[in-house]
Amino acid sequence: MDRDPGSTVPRRQLGRFLRAQREAGGSTVKAAADHLECSVQKIWRIEKGAVPVRSADVRALCQFYATAPEVTEVLTGLSKETKAKGWWQSYGDAVPDWFELYVGLEAAATRIRKFEPSVVPGLLQAHAYMEAVIVADQPQLTADEVDQRIRIKQQRQGLLTRHFPPPPTLEVIVWQSALLAAPHTPGAMQQQLWHLLKGNELPHVSVRVLPLAVGPHRASVTGPFTILDFGGDYGSGDEPSTVYSESLTGALYLDKPHELAVYDGVWSALAEAALSAADSGSLIREALEEMSIHA
Repeated sequence: MDRDPGSTVPRRQLGRFLRAQREAGGSTVKAAADHLECSVQKIWRIEKGAVPVRSADVRALCQFYATAPEVTEVLTGLSKETKAKGWWQSYGDAVPDWFELYVGLEAAATRIRKFEPSVVPGLLQAHAYMEAVIVADQPQLTADEVDQRIRIKQQRQGLLTRHFPPPPTLEVIVWQSALLAAPHTPGAMQQQLWHLLKGNELPHVSVRVLPLAVGPHRASVTGPFTILDFGGDYGSGDEPSTVYSESLTGALYLDKPHELAVYDGVWSALAEAALSAADSGSLIREALEEMSIHA
């Protein structure tokens, strides 16, 4: 098996999409291998994200699967990143919104750890709060475009209540300031706080608050980040974790051992400083009662 030191993130995602295209076309691994004139093992390794993939092989497979031309172009572009030592995924260029890499990784993860210093994470956003965050982030969007983004977020939230595969474990640490920064929409923050309390009742979801009293901490300079852990299906349980960090112009994906070690250390420090889930629930209820009094 190839042990190239480059980032495995684009390989894993390319493999997932190629498998989806093969299954959608009703083709078998054996048929794909025959078409590519290679071994069945090579197709398995490609679909598991274990090896870099040549652009010519991706085009040949897409042609065999009758993949749409625009999707073929995106997959071919992604294949070029499978040989990279590290990479930067830029939104709005090679990969369109509907093909956002992170969404696929999020759906495949078995454990998701998120730190948010300023807003409630998208997977736990209520409708009115979600709309306010989208408009604040991209005020140029039309009403239809805002509605489209709301639907996408709501579809992503479905992974928390899905039956198969089992929903991932979601662990959220949110800075207390995010609970105090209410949007201008009347009642939006009250709805959001109630939504957080309901989310915390799910057995696989944990919402914890980092109090303002903590002061500067290890994540003060990192900004928001997500750690995605994988198991089962792809990678047979040993697929490396991925750290995702988003900015205004792109998203950084990190999966090198030393990078993961740093973020694991930051997460451990946050988990030690944050309130317990029970105490966080009490704080959220107090904030909700305070807002209701002054509403």
